[in-house]
Amino acid sequence: MKLINRSILASAMAVLAAGACSKSASDPSAPSATPADDAPAAAAKAAPEANEDAKPTPTPDPATAATAPEAHAMDEATQKQLFDTPIKTLDGEDTTLGALRGKALLVVNVASKCGLTPQYTDLEALQKEYADKGFSVVGMPCNQFGGQEPGSAEEIKKFCSLTYGVTFPMMEKIEVNGSGRHPIYQALTAVPDAKGEAGDIQWNFEKFLISADGASVVRFRPRTEPKDPTLLAALKNALPAAP
Repeated sequence: MKLINRSILASAMAVLAAGACSKSASDPSAPSATPADDAPAAAAKAAPEANEDAKPTPTPDPATAATAPEAHAMDEATQKQLFDTPIKTLDGEDTTLGALRGKALLVVNVASKCGLTPQYTDLEALQKEYADKGFSVVGMPCNQFGGQEPGSAEEIKKFCSLTYGVTFPMMEKIEVNGSGRHPIYQALTAVPDAKGEAGDIQWNFEKFLISADGASVVRFRPRTEPKDPTLLAALKNALPAAP
């Protein structure tokens, strides 16, 4: 009889224990571990608090980060042709590029009615920013590309002054390609661009950056903006050395 009672008692206790476990598992108020899938969300939620005092990473200067294209050396004969060849200013005065020697020069064939004409804005900005560091833009008006520089010297001067506030030197209208190519451009067009291609000017606003010592030049095609990081990097390399 005692054996039977003990068996009944043990069965009853097992049933009660099972019910307690079942209730604990289904009770919403019971604490539970965070699922593994929720770990990233929990970490992301905590991240802003952990990074509240973090300092922002400074953005690098594009001009500093950019690599300047290779500058091409000019022999003495080419330098003489480039700097000693006579040319008139837009006002009709005799001069040479040699009058500007000692400065880094950005020589640009310009036009007043071209889709790239707004580059005048950034060319003038470069002039203002770097003029006191030994730099000058030199404008070379040319009407060979779509007839987009048709005006007289006076009309070109008025347009540049009133529309873009140009202060850098402007030369007379010349030809940069063909049999009438100006001797200055005979020297410049022998210089290859970044792809290794020399020869004819492609369109208005092609650019040649001549170093302050006059010994080397870098060529940029028309669509390279005046404030392109690679051009700025080359410009800084071309400036005269600090005394």
